Amino acid sequence: MDHGTLQNLEAAFGGESMANRKYLFFADLAKQFGHGDLARLFRETAQQETEHAFAHFRLLHPELVVENPDALDQEAKNALLARCLELAIEGETYEYEVMYPSFAAQAQRDRDAQAVAEFNEQMDESKEHAGIFKTAARNFGLLAPVEQHHAGRYGQVLATLTGAGEEPQGADISSGRWICKVCGVIYDPAQGDPDSGIAAGTPFEAIPDDWSCPICGTRKANFIPYAG
Repeated sequence: MDHGTLQNLEAAFGGESMANRKYLFFADLAKQFGHGDLARLFRETAQQETEHAFAHFRLLHPELVVENPDALDQEAKNALLARCLELAIEGETYEYEVMYPSFAAQAQRDRDAQAVAEFNEQMDESKEHAGIFKTAARNFGLLAPVEQHHAGRYGQVLATLTGAGEEPQGADISSGRWICKVCGVIYDPAQGDPDSGIAAGTPFEAIPDDWSCPICGTRKANFIPYAG
């Protein structure tokens, strides 16, 4: 998929998702004021926005589209559920490591104490949610391989999230690949990270210190040599 179309689909998905929650908020307000018909209208429109968002999401993640669940064996079903958990963990990790800290810092500069408190609270909740999803992955035995992201731009990925920080005995680490301890994505110097301005052929050691994981947004220091 073309990068521009990908960005547009992500923006469309975000817009439709936001409209859904906004209309549900409006529905609650209308209900409080005794306008049941108006509340119903907002709820019905919110459901339509949900269907629009789902359509966009299917294009963003065709690997999650299932036409006939009965045709899938248990291994295939587990792989799909694992992918859902991986995406959930990535999203929550980005929120508490990158998004909300930057939002809180800006609010602090703007001297908006209420916004600072709100962003800090959401940051804590996002961290908790990421932990819950990781626990679920372990409990349901869904620590499956992390799928390649965005048409494989980020190279080969870790086989499982467990033990990612441990180097297997006798493993070859001469490839120069490094793995993210947070989400398991692998930096391959042969491919680099073109979307972040890191050209193919750039060794990990030469990447600027302010570079961050292209998937979960964690800092470079949270990468370790990949043995595999």
